[in-house]
Amino acid sequence: MKIRWVLLAILSAIVNVLSGCERLAVLDPKGPQAQTQANVIWLSIAIMAVIVIIVCAFLVYVLAKYRDSKLPKDYEPPYIEGNHVVESIIVGVPILIVIFFSIVSVISNNKVEATPEEYKGQDPLVIYASTSDWKWHFSYPENDIETVNYLYIPTNRPLEFKLYSFGPITSFWVPQLGGQKYAMSNMVTTLHLAADEAGEMMGRNANFSGKGFAENMFPVEAMSQVKFDDWVKEVKATAKPITAEKFNELLKPGHVGQLTFTGTHLGFSPAPEGENAGHHHGSSNSDANSKGDHMEHNHE
Repeated sequence: MKIRWVLLAILSAIVNVLSGCERLAVLDPKGPQAQTQANVIWLSIAIMAVIVIIVCAFLVYVLAKYRDSKLPKDYEPPYIEGNHVVESIIVGVPILIVIFFSIVSVISNNKVEATPEEYKGQDPLVIYASTSDWKWHFSYPENDIETVNYLYIPTNRPLEFKLYSFGPITSFWVPQLGGQKYAMSNMVTTLHLAADEAGEMMGRNANFSGKGFAENMFPVEAMSQVKFDDWVKEVKATAKPITAEKFNELLKPGHVGQLTFTGTHLGFSPAPEGENAGHHHGSSNSDANSKGDHMEHNHE
C-alpha cells in the first residue's frame, strides 16, 4: 500500500513539474537548419525509447518467468557455453545503430553547414558577428550599419554569419535558428542560417569565456524584409558614427547595453580573413570592407 502512494506522489510531482515547463528552444525551430537538427533529435529520442522499452520488456519477462520462487528446491541450472543467436543480436544491433546514426549525422551535418536548399540562388545577407569581453558586435556591410548586443534579421532570406573573436574563444548560438559554432581570434568561421517566420528569439555565447560569460547574451528579432529595410533607414537617419576610439573602448572587458551605429568597424579593424588572417576557415564569398565615417546611438 505504501509503495502505491509513493508511486502516485512521484507521478504527481513529475506532472506538476512538466506542466510548468516551456518548450525547449532547440525543439521549437524557426528556420530550416534548426528544423533539421530538431528532426534528428526527435529521431534519436524515438529510437532510444524503442530500445529502452524492448530491453525493459525482456527484463520483466525474464524476471517473471525465471524467478526463484517458480523453481523446485533442488533445481540446478544447466551449464551453457553460449547462444550464438543472442550473441549476434547483442553485438549486431549496436553496430547497426552506430552505422545508422553515422549516416544520419553526415547527411544532417551537410545540410546545416550549407545554404538552406530552399534559399539557394538568393544572395545571402552577410553579417560579421564578433565578440569581445563580454559583448557581441554585429556588422552589416551591405547596409553599412553595426549593432552591439542585439541582432535584427530579415525572414525568408539566407543569412551568412562570419564569426570571429577579439578575445577568448566564444560560441555563437541561436537555438531556434541552428546549432552553435565557435568564434576564434585570427580566423573566421562561417555559419549559414535562415529564419522562416518573424518573431523574437534569444542568442548567446555557448562557450565559457570568463566571469562575464553568463550575461553574454543577445536578443534576436526576425522580421519581414520590408520592416528590416525600414529599420535600416531609421538607423541611418538617427545613429551616430562609430569611430576607432569608440570601438577600442567597447573592446575593453565589461558589459554595455544595446548600441546602434552607422558604418561598421570593418573599415578600420577588418575581420581576420584573406590577407588579414593568421588562419582562415570557412567560405569567404563576401566583401567585408566598408567605408570610413561611422555613427553611434543607444538602442531603446
